[in-house]
Amino acid sequence: MPKQATLTKGSTFKHVSIMSFTGALGLMAMFLVDLVDMLFLSMLDEREAVAAVGFASTIMFFTVSISIAVSISATALVARAIGEGNFELAKRRATNVLGMGVIFSSMVVWFLWPRIPDMLVFLGANFKTLDMATSYLQILMLGMPAVMIGMIASGIMRALGDARRAMYATLACSIVNAVLDPILIFLFGLGIEGAAIASLLARLSMVAVSYYGVVSIHRMLGEFDLVESFKDLKPIAVIAIPAMLTNMSSPLANAIVMEFAAGFGDHAVAGIAIVGRVIPVVFGGLFALSGAVGPILAQNYGARHFHRMHNAITSAVVYALGYCLVLCSALYLAQDFLVSIFNASDDTARLIHFFATYGSFSFFFQSLLFIAIAVFNNLGKPLNSTLLNFGRATLGTLPLIAFFGWLMGAEGIIFGQAIGSVIFGCIGFVMARRYLHELERREVMTFQSDASIQQDICPNS
Repeated sequence: MPKQATLTKGSTFKHVSIMSFTGALGLMAMFLVDLVDMLFLSMLDEREAVAAVGFASTIMFFTVSISIAVSISATALVARAIGEGNFELAKRRATNVLGMGVIFSSMVVWFLWPRIPDMLVFLGANFKTLDMATSYLQILMLGMPAVMIGMIASGIMRALGDARRAMYATLACSIVNAVLDPILIFLFGLGIEGAAIASLLARLSMVAVSYYGVVSIHRMLGEFDLVESFKDLKPIAVIAIPAMLTNMSSPLANAIVMEFAAGFGDHAVAGIAIVGRVIPVVFGGLFALSGAVGPILAQNYGARHFHRMHNAITSAVVYALGYCLVLCSALYLAQDFLVSIFNASDDTARLIHFFATYGSFSFFFQSLLFIAIAVFNNLGKPLNSTLLNFGRATLGTLPLIAFFGWLMGAEGIIFGQAIGSVIFGCIGFVMARRYLHELERREVMTFQSDASIQQDICPNS
C-alpha cells in the first residue's frame, strides 16, 4: 500500500511526461503488434484478410472501449481516495470495480458472440471478407474478460502513481503477441485465425502481469463480496456509465467511417484500416494522455491542490504540442516506407500519403479533447465527456466525411475526420478550463462559508 499521494508533489510536467510516456510505450507496443498483424496478413497476398481485420477491429474497439471505461472509473475513484489519504476506501473500491468489471465483460461476450456475423454485415463486410472477419472476431472476443482485468489493474496502478508497472502489463502482452504471430500465421499455416489466437493468448499474459502488480506489489485487492460491492455501485456507475458511452462514441465514429469507406471499395477499406493501425502506433503518446492526466487531477482534487490541477493541464498541452511536432514530421518523412511495406495499391497508397501529409496534424487538437475528457471524467462531470465525444463521432464525423468524400473522394474521409477533431478539440478544451475554474470558485466559497460559521460559533477565537 502506498504511504503518500505521490502525484500531489513535484513537477506536474514531470508527472505528465512520465505517466504519458510509460502509458504510450505500453499502448504503442500493443498497437505496433496490431500493425505487425496487418503486415503479416498482407504478406499472405489476400486483400480480403486485411479488409477483414479492418471490419473486425471496428467491433473489437467497441469492446475494448468498454474495458477502458470501467478502468477510468477505477482510476478516478482510487486516485481520489488516495489524494484524501483514505487508503482503505481505495482498496475497497479497487476490489469492487475489478469484480464488477469481470462480471459485466462476461455478460457482454455472451450477448455479442452469436451476433458477430450480423454486425459485420451491417458494417459492409461480404463474401470472403465476411467469413474471414467472423472467424477472426469469434476467437478474439473470448478474451474480453482478460482485457477487462488487465485494463482495470493497470488503471489502479496508474491511480497509485505506478505508471511503470502499468506499462509492464501491456509490454508483456505485446511481446507474447509478437512472438506467437509468425509462428501461428506462417509456421502452422493458420492465417487470420492464427493472428486471432496469438492476440487471445497475449491478452491472458497481460492479466498475469497486471494482477501480480496490484495484488503482490501494492496489496490493493481484498476479497470480493458481490453483496457488499453494491455499496460502491453508485460511485462506480456515475463515472463508468458516462465514460462507457464516451468510449463507445469512438467505435461509433469508426463504424461510420468504415461503412462510408466500403462505398469506395476494398482498396479504400484497406487504406483506412492501415491508417487506423498506424495512428495508435504513432500517436500512442497522445492516446495515453487522458490516462496520464486523470490520476494527477484526481489525486490533487482529493488533496484540494487546485493550482497543481491548472499546472497539470498546461503541462499536458505543452507535452502534446511537442509530441505532435516531432511525430507528425517523422510520419511525413516515413510515408513512402509505409506504402512499400504494406504493398499498398495506388488507391490505398493515396490514402496513406494524404493522411501522413495533411490528416496527421489534426491530432494536436484531438489531444485537447483527450485532456478535456480527463478533466470531466476525473472531476465529477463525466456526462460532458460523453456529449463531447458523441458530438465528435456524429456531427464531427458523418456530415463532414460525407461532404468532403463527395468533394475529394476517399481522401475526404480522412480530411473530414481531421476537421471534426479541430472543432471539438477546441470546444472541449475551453469547456474543461471553465469547469476547473468553477470547481475552484466553489471550493473558495465553501471555505469562506465554513470560516464564517466557525467565527459565529467562536467569536473570540
